[in-house]
Amino acid sequence: MLVARRLHLLVAVADTGSIAGAAATAGCSPAAASQQLGILESDLGVPLLERAARSVRLTHAGEVLVERARTILADLEAAEQAALTAGTAGHGRLRLAAFPTATTRFVAPALGAMRRRHPGLQLTFTELEPEAALPALRAGEIDVAVTHQYAPLPGPDLRGLVQSPLLADPMVLAVPPRLRPAGDGPARLADFADAEWIAARAASGFQAVTESVTRAAGFEARISHRADSNQAVLALVAADLGIALILRSAVTSHAGIALLDIAEPSRIVRQMHLTSRAGDPNPAISELRRELTRRAR
Repeated sequence: MLVARRLHLLVAVADTGSIAGAAATAGCSPAAASQQLGILESDLGVPLLERAARSVRLTHAGEVLVERARTILADLEAAEQAALTAGTAGHGRLRLAAFPTATTRFVAPALGAMRRRHPGLQLTFTELEPEAALPALRAGEIDVAVTHQYAPLPGPDLRGLVQSPLLADPMVLAVPPRLRPAGDGPARLADFADAEWIAARAASGFQAVTESVTRAAGFEARISHRADSNQAVLALVAADLGIALILRSAVTSHAGIALLDIAEPSRIVRQMHLTSRAGDPNPAISELRRELTRRAR
């Protein structure tokens, strides 16, 4: 029979790259950790580790078991949490992650309200972008995350997770006034295929919306400048250094900038969600969902 503490040790070997590192994580000696891992291999009847004089690595069987063990251990922790909370939101633990914009706009105030109502609830917060938050949810490192994805682009892998919608934030095209087309109608991105573009620094993942959207419009954007701050992006546009896709809610001043609605591709929207593990019984999640929904809207 698999024993949780031995699975924890095996996962720790995968995370730290050594038995000594796993032992430090578990608070035991390397000799004790090695003995417990040996018992785990003996119980299963297959080798899980390839040991050398100065290193250790997982066998294929070890990798398979680690992948399953992460889910098993997260489920065990969720079961323990359910017993501790005993059906009330005012006790236990709630670990939340969110990306910076949502944190500023409504997550931090919502957490403040939760703390005032439930001083006995252990609240922790980590700033994470969705591409880091979703794996952390699956691994049981956090309980809930405010995430985002862009429509109409393909969504992330949500196996084992559930989402509740919080807010839909449309995107517009920010251009210097000289590039504003004649007329008041919405713009086609393909009409700006030869322009210089400004985009976020990430070249992949959920932040690569400019690359993905322009590719869907039939061209590769010529990105000359990269910045993560909305204020920096808008300053670069106002300086006539390029054009950018930006959330309408991020634009607080239009000075030196023309904002164009986008006709094609249609309805480019950043959708925010509250994402958690399917079946998580933590009652604080339901209350946090209500608080975030109220404040987001």
